[in-house]
Amino acid sequence: MSNLPLMIFAAGFGTRMGALTKTMPKPLIPVAGKPLIDHALNVARGAGVGRIVVNLHYLGDQIAAHLAGKDIALSWERGDILETGGGLRAALPLLGKGPVLLLNSDAVWTGENPLTQLLAVWDASKMDALLLLAQRADALGHSGAGDFLIAPDGRLSRAKGRETPIYLGAQILNPATLAELPQNVFSLGLIWDKLIAQGRAFGTFHNGGWCDVGSPDGIAIAERLLRV
Repeated sequence: MSNLPLMIFAAGFGTRMGALTKTMPKPLIPVAGKPLIDHALNVARGAGVGRIVVNLHYLGDQIAAHLAGKDIALSWERGDILETGGGLRAALPLLGKGPVLLLNSDAVWTGENPLTQLLAVWDASKMDALLLLAQRADALGHSGAGDFLIAPDGRLSRAKGRETPIYLGAQILNPATLAELPQNVFSLGLIWDKLIAQGRAFGTFHNGGWCDVGSPDGIAIAERLLRV
């Protein structure tokens, strides 16, 4: 069982989904017969996570109703949406101190449990961030450029390109650096940049399949992946 808490990001507007998210938040869009957020919760349960926090904003009442009775803490973003960094900082009172597992809710996975894989590699003595990656060709449903280069020892550096590895939306992060940023709304990318400069950001490759379900086309791709 994991002794680290988990935050699942579920607050976004899901604009790339077009009409599908006009009346339904993206985490409730069904893929292979179950809402996306339930796929994320299955990952959490498979890794033995005991404490789970979900952040909410857009059509959050629907997600809250879906999660009712599941012993999951809700971090509401009632005013502005806070992005990933601001959302994590707002949720820290529910998560507690120390490193946290973070998982996006808009993807499906096959193969090794992504959170279990991260926990097996995590080394707090040298890491403040550990990101799960895939080679660009293995990142199904993802149309953008890659994010990082990974050194032989696992340390990350920034590199945009069609052939550079993709961040898959699962990581372990020490949130201590969040206190250094004065703004309320910001991406965790700013934290990664700080930790990369300090040599404290690492990556590891996922042992399995992954599909980004950020657009309608991604639903069919994800369902094909899950059938394999």
